[in-house]
Amino acid sequence: MNIILFGASGMVGQGVLRECLLANDVDKVLVVGRSTTGQFHPKLTELAHRDFTDFTPVRAALTGYDACFFCLGVSAGGMSEAEYTAITEGYTLAAARTILEVNPRSTFIYVSGTRTDSTAKGSTMWARVKGRTENALLAMPFGASFMFRPGIIRPMHGAVSKTTSYRVGYTLLGPVLPILQKLMPGSMTTTEAVGRAMLQAARGKATRKILENTDITALAATSA
Repeated sequence: MNIILFGASGMVGQGVLRECLLANDVDKVLVVGRSTTGQFHPKLTELAHRDFTDFTPVRAALTGYDACFFCLGVSAGGMSEAEYTAITEGYTLAAARTILEVNPRSTFIYVSGTRTDSTAKGSTMWARVKGRTENALLAMPFGASFMFRPGIIRPMHGAVSKTTSYRVGYTLLGPVLPILQKLMPGSMTTTEAVGRAMLQAARGKATRKILENTDITALAATSA
């Protein structure tokens, strides 16, 4: 299985990349980003691309892949709806359209978030935008598409958030996060579980299109 990964420098993407490189049935991972991860691995190839609104110039490099894991995202804090939409919806759909052209039978997996608004009409800005993005992806004729909606994500195996406030919070709460996860499993998952669940979905093991926290954790457990 050959996989394209967006957002490998973020906390979730770091965890997903780790699981992809560890998986025996993954032969190649293409990381697409504005800069390289600094990692070296026989399975890993990196593609530097600056304009995330247009992937036409690199469409040849995106050909020949079985799945795309789209983990790229930003916090909506301090952003206008137009700014947030340009990144969250614009970047995602630009990538998806090109990948669909060159790999029409592939699987596309998008990391959204818990409480995403599928109606795209609610009062919460980020939830509307992500809901609209999810709906557009689900309407595309990929071989399969899945929307992952994690809530609180516990970083594992050295994964670090790029958002300062999140990074500080994870550092302060680090010792108690495993306990909190046991107390409220429906609200929390891990970077490891997200990566393993994505791989299982790409293998055809997912039974629903939209996966919440409990679905992600349960699907990840089937890979053990």
